[in-house]
Amino acid sequence: MTDISRRALLKYTGTGLAVAASGLLVVGTASTAQAASAVAKPTILTRAQWGARAPKHPTTVLNRKPDRIVVHHTDTANTTDYSLAHAKSLSRSIQNHHMDTNGWDDVGQHFTNSRGGYLLEGRDKTLPSVAQHKLVQGAQVSGHNDHTIGIENEGHYTSVLPPAAQWNALVKLCAYLCDQYGLDPKVAIRGHRDFNATECPGDALYAKLPALRTAVAKVLG
Repeated sequence: MTDISRRALLKYTGTGLAVAASGLLVVGTASTAQAASAVAKPTILTRAQWGARAPKHPTTVLNRKPDRIVVHHTDTANTTDYSLAHAKSLSRSIQNHHMDTNGWDDVGQHFTNSRGGYLLEGRDKTLPSVAQHKLVQGAQVSGHNDHTIGIENEGHYTSVLPPAAQWNALVKLCAYLCDQYGLDPKVAIRGHRDFNATECPGDALYAKLPALRTAVAKVLG
């Protein structure tokens, strides 16, 4: 941004003024100013793009915002295949496991983050619901699926950390979700083990959550 700070921009949000690329204040609407300060939506592959199956039953969309973002790991091999093709295959594999082995209606989590840093829509209707500031009820945190939104990170992170591309994608996605839902990352971002008796998301990644909160807060300004 120019010499006009983001704090100054927010000051004018409700007054019909916004900041042009030149740094000059221009007449606009409150929504124009809000859009100028919004976090950019990261590239997220839709279910259609990775070849998702239809859910067994209609998806439940709650008319509320989540208050927690839950970080998971898939507890699968730390592959060095960082390709888009692998990311799509991963999502199909997760869905098959959740539906055919676990007996769930659909993918449990809302988003999948591959080790190559590709973000993919998980549970049906997640992307449009986020845009509408609503919550798809998932199956990713037992007893807390009515107020949490979950991100499954490919890999096993008990003793190692995610690759840089995956970490950066996680930061971008968490920042986008915090922006859409008006969440404070220092309060909202949590690990699966904060809710259930599990090692997820692994000791190493769990220990990195304070850094994740800080990184997301920095993106939010």
